[in-house]
Amino acid sequence: MSDLEIRPATAEDVPAIVAMLADDPLGAQRESPDDPAPYLSAFTRLAEDPNQHLVVASRDGRVVGTLQLTIIPGLSRRGATRGLIEGVRIHADERGSGLGTRLIEWAVEESRRLECVLVQLTSDVTRTDALRFYERLGFEASHVGFKLAL
Repeated sequence: MSDLEIRPATAEDVPAIVAMLADDPLGAQRESPDDPAPYLSAFTRLAEDPNQHLVVASRDGRVVGTLQLTIIPGLSRRGATRGLIEGVRIHADERGSGLGTRLIEWAVEESRRLECVLVQLTSDVTRTDALRFYERLGFEASHVGFKLAL
């Protein structure tokens, strides 16, 4: 995987990122790749926030993976800072290649570099392959997550 580059996402990467977000049963229900406006607006907000790290993995100039790392300062755990991993997606052609592991390793190392004391993530309970993947990488299903649609 020496030809793989993990780099900050650019506005030009947004269509490829959105296509990956939409390329599964859950994403197909909640993403609208045909309307780039809300995604570009969100990208601008992310790019302006120093605690947001939206990255892509590219190979031969083609975006093949993405994730967002959010750095969260807090008071709990003696004023600890946390890394939150969201929006992990791997292009269908690259699944099973080790790319997901490389992206998560990048996020963990970046969190360490930014002095986080832990890294956390959530994954939909229906994504059984993803749950096994994260456990294999050392993540523990230690909490129950809740969401409230607004």
